[in-house]
Amino acid sequence: MALLAQQAVALSGLTPSYSAAAASTTVTCGERSFLHVKNTAGASMTVTLTATAKIRGQIVGDVVVTVPATTGDKLIGPITPDLFAGASDGTCAVTYSSTTNVTVANLVI
Repeated sequence: MALLAQQAVALSGLTPSYSAAAASTTVTCGERSFLHVKNTAGASMTVTLTATAKIRGQIVGDVVVTVPATTGDKLIGPITPDLFAGASDGTCAVTYSSTTNVTVANLVI
């Protein structure tokens, strides 16, 4: 899985760069980390953030977000380390049910 480059929002403004969604990626975890997903396809799709946290030994459920068709636009987060950081690299694994006409940006706000 490729790590999406994180882009920082600044006082001077940010025009985010969006890349085509791949079947799976990783994003940087942080209290101010967000994933911005845009879907212009004719069908809705889902984005799944893999949870790694445990409560009393039980794994917390993954976060699944539906992005509507045609003009779907979702800002997902914060993607906090306590819920999502993988043991090997500290990033969050993200999968997309569809990648056709889907673009994403990894933002730190």
